[in-house]
Amino acid sequence: MQDYEESVSFLGNWGPFQRKIFFVLLIACIPSGYSTLAVIFLLASPTHQCSIPANSNLSQEWIQASIPVQVRTESTCSRYELNLVKNLSAMGASTNWIQNHSLPGLNSEVLVPTLNQEECEDGWTYSTEFYQSTVVTEFDLVCREQWKQPLTSLLFFLGGTCGCFISGQISDRFGRKPVLFGCIGMLSIFTVAAAFAQSWPVFAFCFFMLGVGQISGYVIVFVLGSEIFVGSTRIIFSTLWLNAGYALAMMLMSATAYLVRSWRYLSLLMAVPGLACIPLWWLIPESPRWLVSCGCLNKADLIVRSAALENRVKAPSVIFTTTEVRMSKTKSHSFLDLLKTTNIQHVTMKLWLWMLFSSYLAYFGLIFSMSSLYGNPYLNHFLLATVEIPAYLVSWLLTQNFPRRLCFISFVLLGALALLCTQIVTDTVIMFLVLLSKFGVLTGIGVLYVYSGELFPTVIRNTAMSSCAMFTRVGSSVSPYLMELVGIFEFLPSILMGALLLLSVLLCIFLPETFRQPLPDTIQQMWSLPFNSPSKDEEKSTKEQISVPEVICTSHL
Repeated sequence: MQDYEESVSFLGNWGPFQRKIFFVLLIACIPSGYSTLAVIFLLASPTHQCSIPANSNLSQEWIQASIPVQVRTESTCSRYELNLVKNLSAMGASTNWIQNHSLPGLNSEVLVPTLNQEECEDGWTYSTEFYQSTVVTEFDLVCREQWKQPLTSLLFFLGGTCGCFISGQISDRFGRKPVLFGCIGMLSIFTVAAAFAQSWPVFAFCFFMLGVGQISGYVIVFVLGSEIFVGSTRIIFSTLWLNAGYALAMMLMSATAYLVRSWRYLSLLMAVPGLACIPLWWLIPESPRWLVSCGCLNKADLIVRSAALENRVKAPSVIFTTTEVRMSKTKSHSFLDLLKTTNIQHVTMKLWLWMLFSSYLAYFGLIFSMSSLYGNPYLNHFLLATVEIPAYLVSWLLTQNFPRRLCFISFVLLGALALLCTQIVTDTVIMFLVLLSKFGVLTGIGVLYVYSGELFPTVIRNTAMSSCAMFTRVGSSVSPYLMELVGIFEFLPSILMGALLLLSVLLCIFLPETFRQPLPDTIQQMWSLPFNSPSKDEEKSTKEQISVPEVICTSHL
């Protein structure tokens, strides 16, 4: 809304009011970033094996021999029949001796690997090297119950999908500020509730609700900043500082999880950032731009005049007029408009099905894979969060100076190649390649969101970006199941993620370049795609217009 920005231009771009809101919104995004890695640390699956009861009276030699060895790794879901092992131990047999001698009461020579096996009837013993307790160890989500691990992660991401859809509708109706603090409150309430869950179904429900609030809170902070700030302040906030604050919160979560190894205490601590944001209610104003669009000119006028006093500038006698309200009430467009014409279908389907889906599948796939890589998982995830900050910085610099397609193709290709090369290097080098891959993918995602906002026309841009956010959650939802393919082939997830990233690079070639081009205002103006020409009606209705450039970028939508 260009007229709105002209109306508040007297405030300037970087006065005391803008500085206060800038840092307050960065703090408000911390609860969302802090809870992102909850799906990793709360659901971590330590090394485990069948438990041997302490009253079994087995020698240490037979306790160690009771767990079958499968491909140089101890079995996690079976043991040799305990009663048979007890009998062998009571006879005083040695695990080495019985491999070459017949035993009394047995028909033939016995080899340990040929003994009958049974399930872990006495539970499991879990390694405490990295985790004192997790949801997996608490509710024994292993072996027959192992399917609940990826399902719990799926519920978290599905909560994010629902949150993206619902929060956008509610915030457009009731305002940005109440929805933001509703999401922060939801995070605090359900992280505390999850800490006291006594069963997996209760925890899964709390985790779903946690997902609803997690991504929705971030989106609302992004929207508030985009609508309150103008000019260069809005651009640097949306493309760099907000995402950097989100990454710092992820780093803080890794450090907290390292210090607090019990999942229940960690879940309780996750509520602290949300509770600390309560005083921000009196510092964060409602979006004046939204108030103007709703016709609440008096409330918008009061907020802007308060900002003028804070910035020590004189406000004009009339700031907003009814003309601006009429201009904001344009024809509404629905989700289905993204698929109505051939022009917009080409853009929508490429972005939805492959570019955003594959990028976020790889992004969260890399996060999940870090837990199983060589070294300390806390340090691995801390480094993985740290690499996001230079990625955001590079994507911001790229969007200011270089064509979108070239930037996206270059960095996503870098991420894909680094991911595919993890199959042929040593463990220590794999860590470097995974970090390089995430840097490339995340830089590409940052460019992609700017690119997406420039591809879609003004009349449907918000709806289009919300739909893109939903498809990023779809890719995130698939990532836990993708990591289950490790059981088939160790590098199969990396191969699939790399292949999907290469496909997204190929599809990007067939999209139009938008760098330093006028933004489309109507769907008819989207005809200029490669290998596609406009219909006569579309060409007749297309008019060259120069729009005010917008930057719509967030890596965590």
